[in-house]
Amino acid sequence: MRLLGLTAHPSGPWVTQAARNLLMDLEDQADRFRFLVRDRDTKFTAAFDTVFASAGIEVLRIPPRAPRANAYAERWVRTVRSECLDWILIFNQHHLRKVLNSYVCHYNGARPHRGLHLDIPAPSRPPNSRDDNTDAAAAIERTDILGSLIHEYHQAA
Repeated sequence: MRLLGLTAHPSGPWVTQAARNLLMDLEDQADRFRFLVRDRDTKFTAAFDTVFASAGIEVLRIPPRAPRANAYAERWVRTVRSECLDWILIFNQHHLRKVLNSYVCHYNGARPHRGLHLDIPAPSRPPNSRDDNTDAAAAIERTDILGSLIHEYHQAA
């Protein structure tokens, strides 16, 4: 998951620039993607589609009124709301950006995903191999994320 930007009023040019920024961030990894599935919102203009087409990515629009056709995006929205945003009072755009950046780091680097057989997409720490016979409870440390809303557990070094 990547957070591309925040605005209260997204427009066609804003979304197109976010697409350009994403492709610049991906650099050589962009060729791994064949398709972009998007909804039919009017802010996704022909210029937006052209950005991805120039990178060799085919843009597929979901059928009208079919949120299940874009289930991954819908699930992300449900997950970030239920695990994070429903529990925090957001004060302004800067605060929202900080909260979402923290959550995205947790989501990509520590949260187990069912679709990956409870693995983590991009582990933030390499697995720690322990050869000694210390007590397993003493070998676990907890890291609090978002003011103790989320807890991450790692083997202590």
